[in-house]
Amino acid sequence: MTPDEFREHGHRMVDWVADYLANVEQHPVISPVTPGEIRAALPSSAPEQPEPFENVIADLNTVIMPGITHWQSPNWFSYFPANSSGPSLLGEMATAGLGVQGMLW
Repeated sequence: MTPDEFREHGHRMVDWVADYLANVEQHPVISPVTPGEIRAALPSSAPEQPEPFENVIADLNTVIMPGITHWQSPNWFSYFPANSSGPSLLGEMATAGLGVQGMLW
């Protein structure tokens, strides 16, 4: 992936996450899928060639999202509070981009 492709796809992913956070309460808190349902929606092997990034976004929406427990939902009244925010996500991005190994001092 070139730096320009990373920039383009990164902006698309930030938009996707921002849209999710803006609408998280519209998702069921607990996943409605049954065991094995997500695995059945995946191909039997990884693609031989890269796929368009739009396919990645489509898979997030149609395959991954139905299996997510939405911990960030304001409708979640269980064990842990919502623990992610825009600023923390940007910090995670910086940490990942720098390849920080947080277990070293």
